[in-house]
This record gives sequence, structure tokens and C-alpha cells, in this order.
Amino acid sequence: MTTEHPRTGPGNGMAAGHVTATSADGRRRDEILDTASQLFASSGLRTSLQEIADACGITPGSLYHHFESKEAIVLELLQRYHAELDRIAVIAIEQLADLDPRLAAGQTVRLGTAIAQSAVHHSAAVQLTFYEPPAGASHELVRLAGRAPTAIESAMLETLRIGRSAGAIRSGIDLVMLTDQIVQTMLHVGLGLFHRYSAVHKVAGLLCEILLHGVAALPPEDGELDRSAALLAVEQVIKMWGDGSQDDDDSRAALVRRVARAEFGRRGYEATTVRDIASAAGLNIASVYRVIGSKEELLDTIMSSFSQKVLAGWNAALGSDSTAVEKLDALAWLHINVLDKFYDEYKIQLAWLRQSPPDATNPGWSFPAVLRLLKALLSQGSRLGQIRIENPSAELTARCVIELTWMPEQIVRSHGKRAALIHARDTVLRGVATP
Repeated sequence: MTTEHPRTGPGNGMAAGHVTATSADGRRRDEILDTASQLFASSGLRTSLQEIADACGITPGSLYHHFESKEAIVLELLQRYHAELDRIAVIAIEQLADLDPRLAAGQTVRLGTAIAQSAVHHSAAVQLTFYEPPAGASHELVRLAGRAPTAIESAMLETLRIGRSAGAIRSGIDLVMLTDQIVQTMLHVGLGLFHRYSAVHKVAGLLCEILLHGVAALPPEDGELDRSAALLAVEQVIKMWGDGSQDDDDSRAALVRRVARAEFGRRGYEATTVRDIASAAGLNIASVYRVIGSKEELLDTIMSSFSQKVLAGWNAALGSDSTAVEKLDALAWLHINVLDKFYDEYKIQLAWLRQSPPDATNPGWSFPAVLRLLKALLSQGSRLGQIRIENPSAELTARCVIELTWMPEQIVRSHGKRAALIHARDTVLRGVATP
């Protein structure tokens, strides 16, 4: 293993040379971490140390001088991510001490934007927190990957409470759910759906604008939405899903598909190997290959079936005789039920959208087609005076609305599907700000 040493001039002495070497080592460590972060964000943990070294223009030996293993790099990426979120939270709490309560809405946007910017900078670390670490991961890696952003959540919740005390947030809004939604939504900005938008503050600002003020020109009542043709049409699709199982037979192929869905959802598609699937299914690798052909074919089979179910719901909602607002409400209900019944498939889909450009072709799913449908719906609703859209970018608005119609999983799990739907209406449609 070789190490480059900085040159020292006459009389510089050991201390000066040590400071220079440390500084150079620090810059190289940062370069390795930044490069690894970009590669992990695009290719997942399958990225090798050789690939990281090649991207940095150094030898593997030089990389090992700074990090003894890939896990050591992953650990430091997670540590940097959590440290920055904690720092943002401390600053936010300090700013609340002198905040005019009437300006709490603006502070909410600023804090949300800071979270989004951190998520973009630490996108690989954010991805790592959505899945279980690889088998054999150290206790520290498991702890960091599973650590919730509690400091940021506390800062956001306190900001919202100040806003409510000033009358800026409507009574009846569950601030804990709103906190979860804002924080998780801003973290998602770093996961790829907004990959085209370098102006993170514009993305975060529009997301907050929708949450605060909603997209409905006239705030709808729950009873009206409950009776809409769009919601009833989606309900019929959901009933056809049955208990949520995608396989009704007991064949070996069905067993492999069931196990693979769970493993892909738990570990992430890229990190799951055929050996992992075989072990979980109690089969040997040769038997699994005979059944599935390849991991890619297995993914296609799983996601094609899932996507057909979701797209059937989209078609039912958009094809109904309903207003644009009612159709958006029905889509939110569809997505809530997808999270409830097909969470493993949702996480597989999430990984694809986050790790790949969402304009590309995906097994069983056409994001560009869905985006076009939603842009057309929003445009039509705007022309008819049903939808209020102030952002000039139809593309960005549609992406933000799609993001917000997917409730964070913990809201659905902790509060139930009906409460999640009411919260979606209070945010995406009606907005939480006092008129």
C-alpha cells in the first residue's frame, strides 16, 4: 500500500508537514465519500470498491489507506447525513426563540427547504435508510440505517405548533401527521423523482405551497368526496384485489415470487441476490434459477402484475364522471390502499423511481405516461376553475402532486387508512393554512 506524502520545504519541520498531510488526507477522504455517495445513489450497494477507486482516479490500495472496507464508507456517509440533519434541527430551534408567530409559515418553508437540500446532498444515505442493511452488517450500521430523524421532526413539529398558536394553521389538523408528511416528503426530494431540478428550493417551495394551501380552488367537503364517482370506481378496483395476495397457487414458482417480493422490499432489489431468495425459500440456487430464469425476469413478473393493478385504479379514477379534485382524491385513496396491501411492491417501485431516471422504462410501469395523464388532469381542472395552479411549470407541479398523493407509510400504518385519506384531503386538496 502506497501513500502520497506532501512536499515540505527547508525548515518546515515535522509539525508543518503533519498538518499538510492531514489536510491532504482529509480532502481525499471527502472526495472518496462524495464519489461513493454518487455511485451508491445511482447503482446501489452493488457498487464495488474498485468502481469507487476508478471513479476517484486512484488505486484500490490508496482507497484502502482511507477506508478499510465498503461498510466503513457507508457508515461515514450515514454519520455525515445524520449529523447535518441534527445541525439543521439545532439551528431551526434556535431561530424559533425570536420568531414572530405570524411568520411561522415562512419558517416552515425554510426548514422544509433545508431538509430537502440535505437530502439531495446525502441522497445515497437517505436511500440506505429505506431498506435493511445487507446481511452481516455491523451493529453500528444497522443502528444508523434505522435511526429516525427525530431532531428534525421535533423542530418541524414545534414550528407548526407556533404557527397554530398564531392562527396560521387550521384547527383540526393533526400536527404530528403533518410533521411526518412534511419531513418524509422533503427527504424524498433527494431520492430521484425530482432529478431534473437543480433548484431544490423551488421544488421544496412548491411542495410546501401545496401542503399549506392545497390545489382545490374551492375546498371540498368530505361527504361530497366520499360520494364521488371517482372514489366509487376506485373502490371497485380495490375489491378486485382481494386480500392483496398476488399468487393463488401453491407451486414452487409462486413460492419463489412471494419470497422474492418480501426480500426485494426488505433489502432493495439491487442488494438482493438469488442466493438470498433461495435461502429464504428453503431451496437451492439451481432450483430457483430453473423456476425464475433470472433475477430480472422475476422482477418483471412481480412488478407487471402489481403495476396492472395500480394502473387499473388510475384508469378507473380518471375515466369517471367526476371533477378534477374528486379524481385526485380517488388517486390518493388508491395509493393509500396500495401501501396497505402491496407495501413490498411499493418499496420495489420506490427504489426504481429513486435510483433510476423516472423517465426511463420500468418493468410494468410507465412513469412518463402517468405524468402525462396527471398533467392533463391538472390542466383541465385549471381551465374549469376546479384546480388552482400558480406555478408556471406543469411538469414540476405534476411531479409534486404525485409525490403528495402517496402518504408516508407510517401515517397509514399508525393512523389507519381513513385517517390517512382525511389528512390527504386536508393537505393536497384543502391545504392546512387558515384561509
